[in-house]
Amino acid sequence: MAIELVEQYLKIIPAVQSAPQKYLWSSYDAEADVLYINFKKPSHATDSELTDDDIIVRYEENQIIGLTILHASKRGGTQ
Repeated sequence: MAIELVEQYLKIIPAVQSAPQKYLWSSYDAEADVLYINFKKPSHATDSELTDDDIIVRYEENQIIGLTILHASKRGGTQ
């Protein structure tokens, strides 16, 4: 069981390596089914945009500092 869990977490390595600041913090709100991903802490968004697939891209000036993924449990993982 532990090895399977570790294997799942290892899949995020490419995402961290390609993150703007090489950092990635995340939290999941199960009640709202929202995944928050931050590339910078502290972060203070100055703008954001909602994509057609319900992802909010947060910006600080012209730099992407985070993503808010709505309906997270419906996306590619186990439900």
